[in-house]
Amino acid sequence: MPDPITAEVWRERARAARAVQDMAGADRAIAEAARLAPSDPLTAFLRAQSAYELGRPAAALFAEAVRLWPENPDVLRNHALALASEGQRASAEALLADALSAKPDWLDGQRVLASLRYSHGDAETYDAGFAAAVEALPRHQGLWLGWFTLRAQQRDWSAARRILGAAAAQLGETRPLAVARAFLASESGDLPEAQARLTALTGADDEFLALCRIRTALRSGNAAAARDLALPLTVTRLAGQVWPYLSTAWRLLGDPRAAWLDGGLDGDPVLHGVLDSGLSAAEITELAALLRRRHTASLPYADQSVRHGTQTDRSILLRHEPLLGTTRARLMEALRDFVRTLPPPDPRHPLLGRPRGGLQISGSWSVRLGAGGFNVTHSHPAGWLSAVLYVALPDDPGPAPAGALHLGAPPPELGCDLAPYAVIAPRAGQLVVFPSLLWHGTYPFAAGERLNIAFDVVPTSA
Repeated sequence: MPDPITAEVWRERARAARAVQDMAGADRAIAEAARLAPSDPLTAFLRAQSAYELGRPAAALFAEAVRLWPENPDVLRNHALALASEGQRASAEALLADALSAKPDWLDGQRVLASLRYSHGDAETYDAGFAAAVEALPRHQGLWLGWFTLRAQQRDWSAARRILGAAAAQLGETRPLAVARAFLASESGDLPEAQARLTALTGADDEFLALCRIRTALRSGNAAAARDLALPLTVTRLAGQVWPYLSTAWRLLGDPRAAWLDGGLDGDPVLHGVLDSGLSAAEITELAALLRRRHTASLPYADQSVRHGTQTDRSILLRHEPLLGTTRARLMEALRDFVRTLPPPDPRHPLLGRPRGGLQISGSWSVRLGAGGFNVTHSHPAGWLSAVLYVALPDDPGPAPAGALHLGAPPPELGCDLAPYAVIAPRAGQLVVFPSLLWHGTYPFAAGERLNIAFDVVPTSA
């Protein structure tokens, strides 16, 4: 007789299904594993996680996983996230706060608790957990830096400066604190202090410091220094982050390699496409209603590019709703058609040098903006191609370019006088695609609602 199929085999089948983004198939496989091994901690965790990622009720499943695997902090963290997604925000925060009272140096828990508090409207005391933790553990450098990062993400430079001062009083001027001080000086606009602090930081740079040096060089008007710092990093794990800065430096220097890096089809200055999503007007209207129900937060997460709006959690295009499955299929078909039009392969190029046999979603989310809303300029280092589907738009956004997408202009805080390569006024049902390494953002609009689905894809060899 053949060997019986075990829970471990079903878990492997679930893993294989997830690898090709067959989320429903993965869910069925992990449910079968749970039936065969109802007391296995890993299987219980994976079953809860599958339900959560599909957008189904998962809090009760996570509660059972926590019972079976109480020593795994990831299970408890995701239990809290599931509670919050199901409208039980107070329970989610209480769960994390209770765990942190016993283990205040659980950095991931502190970060998630602060993020939940902020996204649900507490823009003042969302970081109270970090404040209590450093009081209990004043010599824990990771807690101080985590707290600093929270406030720095909000550009609350005075609070960030106070945190670093208090940290130094406890720890002395350690190298990580010195790096944070250099970053703070640069980002808050004190270039003489930033340059002095960066010069004093000798020895090997970590990733954070390397990016700080590049940004400071651009802010200082020294595009050649930024180029020289960025170019060697394009063959390291930092490549996805440094290519946009190198593009900026090359453009400022008049280097033709900027056109090689960013240049588009048929002589366009930038590689991008404006495509038909393949969705009908009725489907777009239904999709808008579905997405609005997913926007339950009051404020964007602290580390996101959204201003005056909200962004969903999890991967919106991998949820269980049939309409989202239809949307995903149509969007991926449009992107596959776009990929077939790309210029010939170039092994030196960060986009054109990648395989083109298949595509897979690496992240997807919905953004809902209100009056005055926009996305700050940013890039997507982990993506290959990025795309945005416009679902609902203001009737009257205001004078052009209000509400438009801009491609190629660097972040304004760098002080580089470069215009965008393209400015695209959105239309409902339209899909815009561009390289993930390209700077992009949106212009504020006067009134109304701007609702979209944004996502990144990466190539596969299949």
